[in-house]
Amino acid sequence: MPFHEQNGLRYFRFDIFPAGVKQAVFTRRGGLSPQPWASLNLGGSVGDAPEHVAQNRVHVFKTMDRDPASIHDVWLVHGTDIVHAEAPRLLSEPAPKADILFTDNPDVTLFMRFGDCVPLLFHDPVQKAIGIAHAGWMGTVKGVAEVAVEGMMTRYGSKPEHIQAAIGPSIGVDHYEVGEEVVFQVQEKFGKDAERVIQKRDGSTYLDLWTANLIQLNRAGVTQVEVPEICTACHLEDWFSHRAEKGKTGRFGALMALQP
Repeated sequence: MPFHEQNGLRYFRFDIFPAGVKQAVFTRRGGLSPQPWASLNLGGSVGDAPEHVAQNRVHVFKTMDRDPASIHDVWLVHGTDIVHAEAPRLLSEPAPKADILFTDNPDVTLFMRFGDCVPLLFHDPVQKAIGIAHAGWMGTVKGVAEVAVEGMMTRYGSKPEHIQAAIGPSIGVDHYEVGEEVVFQVQEKFGKDAERVIQKRDGSTYLDLWTANLIQLNRAGVTQVEVPEICTACHLEDWFSHRAEKGKTGRFGALMALQP
């Protein structure tokens, strides 16, 4: 089963990554935060008490047998900038602004937060590098998946055919209604493939972020991709959903590290 429970936490693990990669996407269960962030809120910018967020984060890291001080995270800005984490980040310093995070250092634990946007996880078993990227609709039309693959090729010498990727829990097409300004940008980005990404029914238009990012990964030459199709808005018992909960909610976390 891809879902696991340990130390009161419930989390999802991808099947595509080998045992040498520590990885999990944590559900909202098992934390200290009160409503509306109940309970494993890992986002520090949604109104929850900082001490709750910090304790939740430490609980996550200890459950995964990772030193909380090994963290490297970023401040998400819906762009395509890359941070290469050569060492852990000092939490006393501001987080760099970026939406793609890589490392090849086993002493670093990559950590990123989500609340409907798509977690993209990467692993190159040949060059021994890992990464997490954040793809909302803005990041998707900017090509964050393609930029991430190019970044692995440039920095680590990765070959796309070696890269393993996963598209994590995020808002599904049935719940992601978008306006014409988004549709226009999707059509500009995807061309003839836009019809696979945009669905129209009952007078409304919906965006399929899973298919959009899968298309980009395939275009970049990545064919080893796991897509569990877990919708955050459909399963509020497990996931925070910014849209389904009208902005009054927390953020769940994705963690990834190389085993020493």
